[in-house]
Amino acid sequence: MSHPTPNLAGDLPEWRSLLFVPIIRETFVAKAHTRGADAIILDLEDSVPETEKERARNCIAAAAANVGQSGADVLVRINRPWQHAFRDIEAAVGPQVMALVCPKVASPEHLSVVAEMLDAAEAARQLPLCHTRLVPLIESADAYFQIRDIARATPRLVAIALGSLDFALSAGLEPIAETLQGPTQTVAIAARAAGLLPLGLMGSLADFADPAALRAIARRSRSFGFAGAMCIHPSQVPILNEAFGTSGEEIDRAQRMIAAYEEALAKGLGAITFEGQMIDVPLVERAREIIKRAARRAEPPRV
Repeated sequence: MSHPTPNLAGDLPEWRSLLFVPIIRETFVAKAHTRGADAIILDLEDSVPETEKERARNCIAAAAANVGQSGADVLVRINRPWQHAFRDIEAAVGPQVMALVCPKVASPEHLSVVAEMLDAAEAARQLPLCHTRLVPLIESADAYFQIRDIARATPRLVAIALGSLDFALSAGLEPIAETLQGPTQTVAIAARAAGLLPLGLMGSLADFADPAALRAIARRSRSFGFAGAMCIHPSQVPILNEAFGTSGEEIDRAQRMIAAYEEALAKGLGAITFEGQMIDVPLVERAREIIKRAARRAEPPRV
């Protein structure tokens, strides 16, 4: 089913960094709120052995309260097999969990089933409709060719990302920057077209252990339209926050551009030059978006 306005759950969050935390690793959970990530993803999937799945579900409520105590949004990555996913969803829905990360999404219908389960769980817990948002991961070649419909599958969607390693395996690609650039950019464009937050990095996972390489990749990813990225190590958080954040210089230039544009309009000028550059409505709207993002975050400008 397709919805013309998919994101009905409210304004998009400001997620520069989303840190995965294995929910059964108590020391990781205890320190997660100190890492500075905009969002914490409590992982029930890859980091949890099959024999520990039920214990992981029982940890959700306490872990969510812990990792969210400094203001980070709390997400839960559920499992893909339905026998686990059903129980994961039932356990995860609650006032402190903002969204579910859904791996290996196969189709729009896949998300419709999840959304129907969430409707019932939220009603039972007296939570507002669409309290629990969804972040699908595109991890197969078949899902990739359905991405436009997946991005519009339910009003609960808030962001979308490419699971690059699983996708590369499915598509028979070597998981390097060159082969993944096209698919990754397509995901970003599909997200923007549907009014969702694009999450991802335009680079190879092999480079992510190198801080300088990660910083360069994150800045490049921002220029390709990405708003933030998921990460697996706390050391990556400040790099992503910086790369996807708003600097004092950016804010200042945006304010000057808007002022120059409004002054020119007041004078009835058709052609507007700002600091040696011809500007028009799209550039000014981009400047306004920079100001809005900084205001939403209420973050001190970077210097």
